Amino acid sequence: MLARVQSGALRGVDGYLVEVEVDLAPGMPALTTVGLPEVAVRESKDRVRAALKNSGYRFPGNRVTIKLI
Repeated sequence: MLARVQSGALRGVDGYLVEVEVDLAPGMPALTTVGLPEVAVRESKDRVRAALKNSGYRFPGNRVTIKLI
């Protein structure tokens, strides 16, 4: 595991804690999200790539797995 952070999410008007774990592994470049099955999570791959690019970072050339608990 590369990193683990605490974050938050909304369900309606209620907030709850979300633990985010990120792992880099050798292999073909890919971004996979697992965990919370909401549509927004499945659509977040493009937002993650854009956020990294706009922050001046290069997207890693490895397999990236983001786990939401």
